[in-house]
This record gives sequence, structure tokens and C-alpha cells, in this order.
Amino acid sequence: MEIPKLKQKMSKRNRQEALQGYVFIAPALVIILVFFVLSILFSVYLSFNNVNMIAHTYEWNNFKNWSNLFSDKQLIRALQNTSFFALIVVPVQTLVALVIAYILANKGIKFKKVFRLVYFLPTLTSSAALTMIFMFLFNLHGPINSLLLDMQAIHAPINFINDTNWTLKVIMVMNIWSTVPYFMTIYLASLVDLPDSLYEAAEIDGANVMQKFRYITVPHLRPITTFVLLTGIIGTFQMLDQAYIFSNGSGGPANSTLTVALLIYQYAFGQNNQMGYAAAIAILLAVIIFVVSRIAERLNGGNGIETN
Repeated sequence: MEIPKLKQKMSKRNRQEALQGYVFIAPALVIILVFFVLSILFSVYLSFNNVNMIAHTYEWNNFKNWSNLFSDKQLIRALQNTSFFALIVVPVQTLVALVIAYILANKGIKFKKVFRLVYFLPTLTSSAALTMIFMFLFNLHGPINSLLLDMQAIHAPINFINDTNWTLKVIMVMNIWSTVPYFMTIYLASLVDLPDSLYEAAEIDGANVMQKFRYITVPHLRPITTFVLLTGIIGTFQMLDQAYIFSNGSGGPANSTLTVALLIYQYAFGQNNQMGYAAAIAILLAVIIFVVSRIAERLNGGNGIETN
């Protein structure tokens, strides 16, 4: 007879604990509902309207905004630039971060803490400040051109800032340089948990450094690599501030730095004043990010090796 009473008492206690849990997460749920779910629903609604933000007018236009996506040459160019940007930046920053973390995890390296601190500083600096610094470095008469001329690597200064062949590449270099320290720290934290016994067993079997890196380190870090890849994909596809500062908001020269995020900004808040069309592009971008992220997650695959 005591067992049913005990079960009833535990059930009541579980309900009380669940209620307390819901009370504690209620503020977060409200924030998510207001600033995430409702914002998405409102964006979907805007994508079916001609919106004038100045006059605050909404005119239903069915699928006109969506049909215009397929004939917008600027959008196609922005998608090309963004895809190229992500295709280069994401793999490079992931690989460089992994290699540097692996080197720093070596117990024989001296001054590791100092190096980590110095190397992490770009992550703490604002993106706008870093962009201005890189614009100075790669200026027509800046330090990079001066160094290349002194080394006789070039015969005349390169216009890195206003040349369609170079501007986006400079932004890519800056993005890699500024994001690698953050991902390196994430990899480094995971490498600390990797048991030394795995490497010791591999050494007994005659494995060299590259073999240990390939067959132990990389599989162990696969879940972390998935996180790094997804974070990198989201960040590169949403790249706006660097392109805006480099081109003064125009996406130039000749749309060479025009990204999808910058195009959304131009349509929504620029002279175009087409918030409805900007909302349609934003939803398209969200779908692309989701699809590409899922593909990257599948390609990376697996959850790493068991260490227990």
C-alpha cells in the first residue's frame, strides 16, 4: 500500500519541479517568441507585400517579390560573391585553426599562454576597426605595397582596395585572420580532453606525427569540426560590415564586394526602399544557409572516436 502513495508523491514532486523549470525559462521563451518566431513570421508576411517604410504602407502583391528573385542580376552576382567567399574562407579558417591548436597542444612548446593571448587579440577587436586597419595596410601607398615593392615582388603598386580582382580577396584574408583565433581556442579546449594514452598506444604501434594527427586527433575533433564548419558557414553567408566599409555601402568596385547580406541592406534601408523584396531575399538566404549547413554536417559526418 505504501508503493502507490510513494509513486503519487514522486509524481507530484516531478510536476512541481517541471513547473519551476518552466517558470525559470519563461523569460527566455518570451524573448525567443517575440524576437525570433514572430520576427520570422512577420518577415514572411512582408515578403508578399510592397512595403513603404517611410509611409508605413503595405500592399499585397502575391508572389511578385519571389518571382523577381530569379531575374535579379544583382542578386545572382551577390550569390556568386558570397558562395565564393564561403567556399574559400570556411575550409581555410577551419584547417588553419586546427593546425595551430594542434601545435599549441604540444607540451614541448614554450610560452604557449603568451602566444594564445596575443593571437586571440584580433577576436576581441571590433570588425569595423579591423576593416579600417586592413584598408590602411592594403592601401595603394600602404605598408603591404611598400613591402612588395622593396622585395621586388611587384613592379608597380597594386590597387587592392579598388581593383575588382583583389578587393574581395583582401576581405577574405582579413576574415580568416580575425576568425582563426576563436576557432583555434575551441579546438584547443577539446584537445585538452584527449587522453594521452591514445597517442602513447599509437607510438607503440609505430605511428608518426602525421598518422597520429590523421587517425586520432581529427576523428576525435569531428564534432568540434562540425560546430566550426556550421559557425563559419553562417558567418560567411551573413558577411556585411566588412563589405559595407570597403565599398562605402555600394558593393563596389563593379559589384565585386556585393554580398547577399549587403544587398538585403541596400533594398531594405537604401534608396530602393523595398523592404518586402528585401524580406524575400533574407528568407532565401536563410534557406540557403540551412541547406549548405546540413550538407556540410553530413559530409563531415560521425561523432568522433570513443575515448572512454
